Amino acid sequence: MNQRIIRYSLWLLIAGAVPACKTQAPSTTASTKVSQSQGVYQYRDEDPSVKPFFSDRVGVMGRNGMVASAHPEASQVGLNILKAGGNAVDAAVAVQFALAVVYPGAGNIGGGGFMVYRDQAGKAYTLDYREKAPGRATQNMYLDSLGNVIPGLSISGHLASGVPGSVDGMVEAHKRFGKLSWAQVLQPAVDLAAKGFALTERDALGLNRIKTDLLKINPGKTYFLKSAAPADTISWHKGDLLVQADLAKTLQRIQGQGRAGFYEGETARLLAQEMVQGKGLITEEDLKSYHATWREPIQAKYKEYNVITMPPTSSGGVALLQMMRFTEPYPLRKWGWNRDSTVQVMIEAERRVYADRAKFLGDPDFVKVPVSQLISPDYLRNRWTDFSWAKATDSRNVKGGMIPGYESLETTHFSVVDKEGNAVSITTTLNGGYGSRVVIGGAGFFMNNEMDDFSVKPGVPNMFGLIGNQANAIAPGKRMLSSMTPTILEKDGKLFMVVGTPGGSTIITSVYQTILNVIEHGMTMQQAVNALKFHHQWLPDKTTFENGAFSEATIQALQGRGYMLEKLTNTLGRMDCVLVRPDGTYEGASDPRADNTARGY
Repeated sequence: MNQRIIRYSLWLLIAGAVPACKTQAPSTTASTKVSQSQGVYQYRDEDPSVKPFFSDRVGVMGRNGMVASAHPEASQVGLNILKAGGNAVDAAVAVQFALAVVYPGAGNIGGGGFMVYRDQAGKAYTLDYREKAPGRATQNMYLDSLGNVIPGLSISGHLASGVPGSVDGMVEAHKRFGKLSWAQVLQPAVDLAAKGFALTERDALGLNRIKTDLLKINPGKTYFLKSAAPADTISWHKGDLLVQADLAKTLQRIQGQGRAGFYEGETARLLAQEMVQGKGLITEEDLKSYHATWREPIQAKYKEYNVITMPPTSSGGVALLQMMRFTEPYPLRKWGWNRDSTVQVMIEAERRVYADRAKFLGDPDFVKVPVSQLISPDYLRNRWTDFSWAKATDSRNVKGGMIPGYESLETTHFSVVDKEGNAVSITTTLNGGYGSRVVIGGAGFFMNNEMDDFSVKPGVPNMFGLIGNQANAIAPGKRMLSSMTPTILEKDGKLFMVVGTPGGSTIITSVYQTILNVIEHGMTMQQAVNALKFHHQWLPDKTTFENGAFSEATIQALQGRGYMLEKLTNTLGRMDCVLVRPDGTYEGASDPRADNTARGY
């Protein structure tokens, strides 16, 4: 008890004590009010036209298992595996491979990702299957003779790809925790590729959008084109059947040979051959030497909750815990959802965290990452000393903190819980939509463009506008830094929430807001996903927000304190989450902003 009091007292010091916030904070603008009726939360505003939600979608309920992913076909695959007696890891492996077929923009076998796993007994594990730089990669490989970044070189084409990790990651996860046979969990993906599946409207639009790049980067190939004649202008439409015969053969090799079916033999030969033809760097030796890595999870308390999240090479876990701990002393619940005081504290937390991300975070196998210091009370208290209610902090004056002795948008996420309470949170990606747009000839899958997630030149932003430094510089065999933030929460020692999202640099802030929407603002899981969101990442020094996320009163209050606000024409987040309700049932929440779908039983 004494330790808990001491810890809480330290958090009070960060904000200058919670009671003081009541008088120091500006008057909170009138905005959304919350009321509770029979356990269902309804949101009302003084202006009836203001709605805090992207849609009125309601969650999917289940008692025996839940899968939430970016595509209805993949979610159904996961649910079928659970119904066949598989556990959460079996279902997650099946979903990963199914997404590689039905969601080629981000689902993959040519990319990488992170897994957070909590078993029914409460033991937590994290698996890093992030891509690596090829053995022939060099720190300045994307710079010209004058030291300037060559536009686009780290984003499209063969040179943009790192060594894929997804297949080895799934092999490792299944080998350690799987229940069903490897062949059984791979079969749904094989069937989807060989027999085809009906495109959704969003699937068709995505493939039509990249047709020009496909023709340019993959001359002579017809992968993902509707017609066998590359010059044909025929477009995809909703309901069209997409059959991927070469991908089916690749998946069959993985199904029959496991890891060797991808990292050795025919698939490895085809991949290496493609790299030679396109002047890429990945070799058969790079593939053979790749291995996913089990890492120790980061765990920390937020009030009565325990947050289990991903350590570096992901920056997401460290950043999420920093933001939550910055926030903890403040009465967000009393102030209200997206009120000006609530938003101001959250923006200032995000600003400082992204500055730290740029300075300190990288592959822990190559650089020392001071995780414990970055989330410590003393460090965070010092980072908060220049906070002012009167005006926005200028990002030009915010650098990464001082620690004594210190030496992507088209991603996809899925969450799975089985009837025993085993839970999996996985975020996986090719980085940009459809990765580097390179399709491996004879194998039929997209390669990643993850090399752009390195600091191709310190201080120069990547495709998501993120600034990096020497800790994330390119080196052979090194994993590039990521924003992916798969996370699991416990309450009173029991499973409470499984959460994650794609979104490049916005991943961390979307996960942060979704968690707070539930535990501070009383939303259901689906309401927390539906809720409109905002984002700040230190540089550029502006806050972007979904249309309707802020009331006019909040906008005026924040602008009056010097905050630069930019209303988005698109959306933030593609959340797929699961919440354990008080009666033990699961609420699956999938994002209405896309084709995301939850399936439970």
